[in-house]
Amino acid sequence: MANTTYIPIIGTILNIGRGGSCCSQMMSIRTENGIVNFTINSETLVIDSRQLRSGMRVAAFYDSSLPVPLIFPPQYYAKIVTVIGRDENVMLNYFDQNLIAIDGSLRLNIARNTIIKTVNGQIVTCNLENRFLLVYYTVTTRSIPPQTTPRKIILFC
Repeated sequence: MANTTYIPIIGTILNIGRGGSCCSQMMSIRTENGIVNFTINSETLVIDSRQLRSGMRVAAFYDSSLPVPLIFPPQYYAKIVTVIGRDENVMLNYFDQNLIAIDGSLRLNIARNTIIKTVNGQIVTCNLENRFLLVYYTVTTRSIPPQTTPRKIILFC
């Protein structure tokens, strides 16, 4: 996964309906800035293969390098969708040899109880340095860069 152009939009699912084909769906989420629509298709990765339902808080990532229609509400193709907790944050980024995000926005401190898996749910047996990671966390320090002990990490191989 050499793409760093994935942008998250976080909100609560309002509804999910049939998309333009049998294998696609339309998902509307309410964000703090209004409603955003996403197309979910066979290329969308839904973390943990969760069944998405109205009322769930999710982060939907779209590829900002792709063109989008100039319509309102905005509509994107979801590349990754993950369910997150009420006070939880999520970040998809490349982390260096010190587990600092490539943009310097977060440093990871791994704990024994941090859940670490691959995208397909397998146990991770390698180091997390110099890799793309999807990180679930709640609080950070006020240091520069902010530090956190993540609840869960998904490794993108």
